[in-house]
Amino acid sequence: MMEPTSFWAGLTPADQRALAEAATRRSYRHGEIVCREGDRSSVVLILLSGQVRILYGTPEGREVVVGVRGAGDVIGELAAIDELPRSATVQALEDLDVLEFTGGRFAGLCRTRPRISWALLQVLSARLRSVGRQWLDVGGGAAARRVAAQLVQLAIQHGVARGRDIEIIVPATQAELAMTAAISRESWARATRDLRRQGVISTGRRQVTIHRLAELRRLAS
Repeated sequence: MMEPTSFWAGLTPADQRALAEAATRRSYRHGEIVCREGDRSSVVLILLSGQVRILYGTPEGREVVVGVRGAGDVIGELAAIDELPRSATVQALEDLDVLEFTGGRFAGLCRTRPRISWALLQVLSARLRSVGRQWLDVGGGAAARRVAAQLVQLAIQHGVARGRDIEIIVPATQAELAMTAAISRESWARATRDLRRQGVISTGRRQVTIHRLAELRRLAS
């Protein structure tokens, strides 16, 4: 299902048709690398279904998960704008169905259809704010606050209301979530265990249910 705040949802039906007509429809399998950090390709993708994770390489040679994108999101847009090497690796978390564009074709549509440019600008603005919040979390604060902030963000992006609860199908492993929060896996597990003990959340396999969102927001602040 398309996210209501996604790039695709911000377009008019006419702009969606223009993009679909200019694109090539393509599929990727679960686990497949869509693009790799440092590559010179400028292909732009719009996700129609499935999810991907965004990974950055560290100077120590590790890959850190810094985000997840889902249906309706655009990826690879920076390479089309600045023609520089890929800034991150993108890997399919599920089977994907995408619209694929050459960088030049996507840039041309942005120049001739203002609504596409505006929707892209809104996406880039939201991502810039998100990066700012991540740096703030990395720069200070206990592991518990970072985990609470991460769960609030996951609730916004992937949560489904079930009465007073919010259910989240978690799009990453515990180790990947810990890396995204810039803490150890042990610290992440300890923080979620404390949240369960307080009755703020409950957890299952790849699932988190938030019972007290207001309390989780308070802990994240």
